[in-house]
Amino acid sequence: MTNPLLSDWTTPFDLPPFDLIEDSDFAPAVETALDQARANIAAICDGSTPTFENTIEALSLADAPLEKALSPFFAIAGADSNETREGLMRDFSPLLSAYSSEITANAALFARIETLWDQRDTLNLTEEQARVLMLVHRNFVRSGAQLKGAEADRLAEVKQRLSVLGTQFTQNLLADERSWFMPLDDTAGLPDFVIAAAQSAGAEKDAGGPVVTLSRSLIVPFLQFSDRRDLREKAYEAWTARGANGGETDNRAIAAEILKLREERAQLLGYENFATYKLETEMAGTPDAVRDLLMQVWTPAKASAEADAKILEEMLVADGQTAPLQPWDWRYYSEKRRAAEHDLNEAELKPYLQLDRMIDAAFDCANRLFNLEFTTIDAPLYHEDCRAWEVTRNGEHMAVFIGDYFARGSKRSGAWCSAMRSQQKLAGDIRPHVINVCNFAKPPAGEPALLSYDDARTLFHEFGHALHQMLSDVTYDMISGTSVARDFVELPSQLYEHWLEVPEVLEKFATHAETGAPMPRDLLDRMLGAATYDMGFSTVEYVASAMVDLEFHDGPAPADPMQKQAEILESIGMPAAIRMRHATPHFAHVFAGDGYSSGYYSYMWSEVMDADAFDAFLAQGGAFDPAMAEKLETHILSAGGSEDAAVLYQKFRGSMPDATALLKGRGLAA
Repeated sequence: MTNPLLSDWTTPFDLPPFDLIEDSDFAPAVETALDQARANIAAICDGSTPTFENTIEALSLADAPLEKALSPFFAIAGADSNETREGLMRDFSPLLSAYSSEITANAALFARIETLWDQRDTLNLTEEQARVLMLVHRNFVRSGAQLKGAEADRLAEVKQRLSVLGTQFTQNLLADERSWFMPLDDTAGLPDFVIAAAQSAGAEKDAGGPVVTLSRSLIVPFLQFSDRRDLREKAYEAWTARGANGGETDNRAIAAEILKLREERAQLLGYENFATYKLETEMAGTPDAVRDLLMQVWTPAKASAEADAKILEEMLVADGQTAPLQPWDWRYYSEKRRAAEHDLNEAELKPYLQLDRMIDAAFDCANRLFNLEFTTIDAPLYHEDCRAWEVTRNGEHMAVFIGDYFARGSKRSGAWCSAMRSQQKLAGDIRPHVINVCNFAKPPAGEPALLSYDDARTLFHEFGHALHQMLSDVTYDMISGTSVARDFVELPSQLYEHWLEVPEVLEKFATHAETGAPMPRDLLDRMLGAATYDMGFSTVEYVASAMVDLEFHDGPAPADPMQKQAEILESIGMPAAIRMRHATPHFAHVFAGDGYSSGYYSYMWSEVMDADAFDAFLAQGGAFDPAMAEKLETHILSAGGSEDAAVLYQKFRGSMPDATALLKGRGLAA
């Protein structure tokens, strides 16, 4: 039987034929595709005179067979894993790292790139081509192409080992999340939507009754509403102990080894430490610039959180509980306080925030801003919970969008956007296949899925990333869509969250699950009025994580990351009743791969811009101002990485912002 990963696809829009692909197809397909890719690289180094076309363009097309085999694999590896797929991840990580090192260590290939780089002013390149040449040359240099002998060999070993450790870190975390659950005999204080989610989770675990799992969409509302302080403590401690439970799934030694190897990698390349190396290509540029921003926000956020903690502790004592306020108490008493001060509670809100209506809202905003239309399509997908839409504009095909919204044991935690295929024009007019993956609580059969306001914001956030992919309009894959500086990539996603706060959007789409009635204006006003409620807490837990990430990499690698984490938190005065959003053993952003290492700050760096950018809409003609929407698409969403991020932002806005709009938006301005 022909391997579908090595055949031409006759599926709608060339989507992977998931209904035909077996797990056993992946390894042979990757092996064959690697051989083809190596042959393509060898053909580039044929001794001919280097040109942009026969070297840079040929290089960007060389991996096409490999991308075709791997894109469906990576789509399911994070969202619908099993033992076989986890084994394949462990096998593929060192293979792909070795292949990558092979390319950057290919002296003949780098010599061709170096020749073109030296001749760049005489090649009559377009601006986009000049940008791609610069990025390719820089990537090779930063990957060690100029190293020789033992240093080059050692760098390849380090990168290969890091890829193995990143995969192991992720799989350990997934194993801890999958294995733990707490039977729920006492549902005191829990609203119906939490009980329903717990029953659904219990059915998935075959537990014979409702359970709390470590899925954020279930454990957070449990911590908000459960009257049982002992159960809150048990659940919270399990949640924050992921990756630190001893035994085979413990990530602490892995984190230490990753940090040591990253430091060695940076020093092999001539950098003082990993943060200096990593931040060189980001908008921030230096560790000090990151530290300055984080501390600018930390000081008012900590003061706000400490003032809130005093109020919550008074509520705790008034309840007859023993002080001090503990981390597993914060959400519970904060929810009570929100209900009292804003006359608002999540149980009242949730029926108005239906998943399907929030998807419709995200689509409608994209239609009003960018004239995009979304039509449901029937196509083979990797899980029954997934759904797909064709995205068009004026009848022209723009993209395929896939939504995978519900939590399950085979899916890693968090939310993300990925492209199974990126937009490009070099190999024809290739339009993207974009996936949004979330972890919302799955409702019982026949009932609508209800979201928290945070869930709805997550949906809009990930859809902002999707728009960055869908609206991309460049020639070269390597600068397509979200292929931008890490501290710029969150701008489109965080900016899109603002449209969820536009009253006319909520008036239209926040409709009651049972009655269909729109959210009452009074409730809508109270919900939006509470948008910055508890912002001290959420800012402190985020900034603490970003500071730990930065300090881990800006200096000698710590032998004991847990001790170093404690020292960092003590040095910034971490409030006792709040913990980091992501403690080291489950800090997947930083340790599952290099993506956000030294870069977790980037959400806040982007928030400085997104607050400023939405202000531009409001100052111009309102949230749906067509002139601003056109500028946003032209200079940011369609531009990908075709120019430096700061240049793109200034073309859109006219100047770079400071943190004023961010502090104001978070309710932390003096």
